[in-house]
Amino acid sequence: MEDNQKISLDKIKSDIDIEDIFRNGYLDPAEDLVELEPVIVQRNNGYESILSTLGNFSLVIGKAKSRKSFLMAILIAVCGLEDSLFNLHSRLQKDKQNLLYFDTEQGKRHVQLAFRRMCTLVGFESPDFIKVYPLRKYSTKERLEIIEYSIYNTPLLGVVVIDGIRDLITSINDEEQATMIANKLMKWSEDLNIHIYVVLHQNKSDNNARGHAGTELMNKAETVISVTKSEGDNKISIVDTIMSRNKEPEPFAFEIIDDLPSLVEDFEVRSTVKPSSIDFSKIENHKYFSMLNAIFSREEELRYGKLVLEIKYEFEETFDKSIGDNSAKKLLTRFKNKGWILQRKGKGGVYTLGNYTEE
Repeated sequence: MEDNQKISLDKIKSDIDIEDIFRNGYLDPAEDLVELEPVIVQRNNGYESILSTLGNFSLVIGKAKSRKSFLMAILIAVCGLEDSLFNLHSRLQKDKQNLLYFDTEQGKRHVQLAFRRMCTLVGFESPDFIKVYPLRKYSTKERLEIIEYSIYNTPLLGVVVIDGIRDLITSINDEEQATMIANKLMKWSEDLNIHIYVVLHQNKSDNNARGHAGTELMNKAETVISVTKSEGDNKISIVDTIMSRNKEPEPFAFEIIDDLPSLVEDFEVRSTVKPSSIDFSKIENHKYFSMLNAIFSREEELRYGKLVLEIKYEFEETFDKSIGDNSAKKLLTRFKNKGWILQRKGKGGVYTLGNYTEE
């Protein structure tokens, strides 16, 4: 195990007043709703969608070399700009103007290059409101301590990026550590009313975030954003919101020109894969249901975005052909209409396996 250190929940001290919470911490249904405080919004054709809000954290996932770090540079730049970038707009106020960026994976030179990229995007040679910390050389425990100290000691803090959340724990499959790091993110973001973006790799074999930590973070995040290379043009990276507690923003795409991310206006055309030879209507129903059995044997309950990813992965495993998000979503709707999968009532209700019928 890395550094021979295990970060345990036992080491997290609790300073809360249990009795005070019991006496005064319950909700009054007549109380005014807490107002959302957006950090970044997307504007398309007169409509506005929230990407992130203060008091929450978001998870960015993608396979290696999908250009996740470029997306993080875009998000940091948006937060530091008064103008828009890629149809994204910052709503941060002056009392939330400072930004922290922690990179746990890359060596100092590559972090320097990433920082210079951010500087170019925001139009400042040396912006004093962005502080970037390369943390690769430190131990797991030290990284966590440095980040926590910096967060609580940076005035006017609005946004934090942790590029490499996996490096704050020693085992990505340790349930205790997965719970610990998710709790930390929720506490930091709510204590200081900030937004935290964290980056985690996807599995090589499927589209799921890695390990128990990935599952825990996907369940607790306000927004889960995926970065994938286009199947039709691998120079293009597509950014899509696969889970959100708000209205989901529209996908967008970027490519790298002169070491800077540039918006791809016609990405739907450029990233289109050649017509597939798959005739979905000719696949026997029992094969589809067998695929669903395999999916729900791993998890009995799945949210919409995760189920779409699982259908894409299992379809390729079953039929040795890959499908895109739109095809997976259409299959999900078809399976739901047949009663093969069931959705619990209520907004964002989870999906479970139903019963097989031919009709």
